[in-house]
Amino acid sequence: MPAPSEVEAMRRALALAVAPGSLPGPNPRVGCVLLAPHGEVIAEGFHRGAGTSHAEAAALAEAGERARGAIAVVTLEPCDHVGRTPPCSIALIEAGVSRVVYAQADPHPVAAGGAARLAAAGIDVEGGVLAAESVAVNEAWTFAVTRGRPMVTWKAAASLDGRVAAADGSSRWISGAASRAMVHALRGEVGAIVVGTGTVLADDPQLTARDGGGQRADYQPLRVVVGIRDLPSHARVLDDAAPTLHLRTRDPHEVLELLAQREVRHVLLEGGPTLAAAFVSAGLVDRVEWYTAPVLLGAGAPALGDIGVGSIGEALRLSEVRVDQVGEDARIRGVVERAG
Repeated sequence: MPAPSEVEAMRRALALAVAPGSLPGPNPRVGCVLLAPHGEVIAEGFHRGAGTSHAEAAALAEAGERARGAIAVVTLEPCDHVGRTPPCSIALIEAGVSRVVYAQADPHPVAAGGAARLAAAGIDVEGGVLAAESVAVNEAWTFAVTRGRPMVTWKAAASLDGRVAAADGSSRWISGAASRAMVHALRGEVGAIVVGTGTVLADDPQLTARDGGGQRADYQPLRVVVGIRDLPSHARVLDDAAPTLHLRTRDPHEVLELLAQREVRHVLLEGGPTLAAAFVSAGLVDRVEWYTAPVLLGAGAPALGDIGVGSIGEALRLSEVRVDQVGEDARIRGVVERAG
């Protein structure tokens, strides 16, 4: 059983994991707190993104010699592989910690095994402390490393009657300013934004995270345009505000395979009805974030194209649904239910 001071330290470590300054990317968000044997905090650390010190290493560097005999409380099982940085399991052993308490077991097949190495070195190890909270911090990362593809969130903003554009094709702005600010924040939390060539040609979006969205103001996700058609050289999505990738394919599976190779963990799907229908039909939409504006259009493009549903019994449904008001809009979030 963890001591009360260790549980409290784990809550602090979870808060550190999501502190401003961490970046979305191939690595999980991790926080670490070092405790003296009697429970007082010695040092803290968190991971700021790929290529930077892991949370344990940051805390150990702050602690110095005080780490000897300390208790390391960390939100994810210490890694046991050499990547861009050395293994945290070895760093903890060399620092002379006496006990390691972690929340989530590392699901990554390459990095797992730290707990076993620590125990073999004679260090007392306890896992599973506030594990659910830790998994929630790294939902997309956990999904990606266990499924072999990025998690996909489909974002749509529609009128009350389900239209994303009016009859003349105009679509700015269906949703209100508060909803758009939330979308910019969401963009700042993902690895890539995906749209189709049709959206670029019709709307000329820039697809950046603006208005201070996300954990880091200087971070921009990868912009991904899917489709065969050429893009005009003056398209805003080709500017230097963020990196852009044009994938000349219509296959959602191929898109996610290529993004997985780039270690993208979370995709925000923002395309029009055709691209959305392709991903939904392929079973590749995992989360939905839907903004409904109090507007009636009566005609115009629907939010979703044909996905082959012929009856109510075949309808794709959401679970874990949450509904809240954002300005004058309603936001509906949920998890796509899978058959079986």
